[in-house]
Amino acid sequence: MTDRDLPEQYLDGYAEILAEVATTGRRLTRDELASRRALGEQAAEAGHGLRALVSAHLTAARTAWPGSPGSADGALAAVHQIIDAFAEGYERAQLLAVRQEEAARREFIDDLLYGRSDLGRLAERAERFGLRLSHAHAVAVAQGAAAYDEGDPVPRHVERALISRFGDRNVLLTTKDGRLLCIAPGHQEEVLAYFAKQAHVATDGGQVAIGRPQPGPGGVVQSYEEALGVLELAERLELDDPVLRAADLLVYPVLTRDRQAMADLVAGTLGPLTTARGGAQPLLDTLTAYFESGCVSAEAARRLTLSVRALTYRLERIHKLTGANPADPAHRYMLQTAVIGARLLAWPTKDL
Repeated sequence: MTDRDLPEQYLDGYAEILAEVATTGRRLTRDELASRRALGEQAAEAGHGLRALVSAHLTAARTAWPGSPGSADGALAAVHQIIDAFAEGYERAQLLAVRQEEAARREFIDDLLYGRSDLGRLAERAERFGLRLSHAHAVAVAQGAAAYDEGDPVPRHVERALISRFGDRNVLLTTKDGRLLCIAPGHQEEVLAYFAKQAHVATDGGQVAIGRPQPGPGGVVQSYEEALGVLELAERLELDDPVLRAADLLVYPVLTRDRQAMADLVAGTLGPLTTARGGAQPLLDTLTAYFESGCVSAEAARRLTLSVRALTYRLERIHKLTGANPADPAHRYMLQTAVIGARLLAWPTKDL
């Protein structure tokens, strides 16, 4: 917008004040400064750019500049005061607008992720923030050592990286409970993958979980809860992968769906390990390392800082106590499932 396109109301009384101040040499009164701040607020609310507004003030000052050389200093001081007060009002209105926008955004995020509000109304509000809830969406959640708010440098850095790479793709990046969230259309896997990469680096090695794409407004909630569940699962199973996808870990929710059945399997299969000298934990750690190393004894022994002979002795001890041989494919699945169940249920630290 050019200076000529600006409504004259924002310069109302400006030339008169400038002329009087230049003549008398006085400073602006409190009421005059308040009127300039009010005009600045009005201009900001109307959406005019501050650069064009300042330019308009300078142009008007040249037109009304006093002819007497001795009054130039007073006129220049008055221009300074007027523009400063006008800019103060403008910035105050902008700050208020930003705060109102942040409050509306936070309220929308809470309603969206907690499944509150009427779905039709929620979908209308979502378009304001770049989401079309009639489509499927997926949610990625990043968790670092620190808690993050929207105004923090880390979320801003990740958001700038996403915008620089993808521009406007109906993606919403926010924070919730100290974590970074990225909500993206379900078919744009590359956006969530890039978010995961940037968030992992920005959070100094934080972990990122990606939920599966789900349709409709309720789908965002489902994908978000899936991602949170994956982060919890990673903590309980000590999974250290930087990026975890719910689609790759579906077996774990299946295993824990019937907690009592899983507890019975753990107790029935691994319970006898509690009678070993030193308790069940060392032998449970042995089974975990053995299965995670693909049942390769040498690799499992290296992970446990044991000799292969000592590892073999432990496996034989497990076989004797449980009646199940870890090296036997017929027994391996039951033992491995029980080991996973033990980790999910925090056994033997917690009672079943």
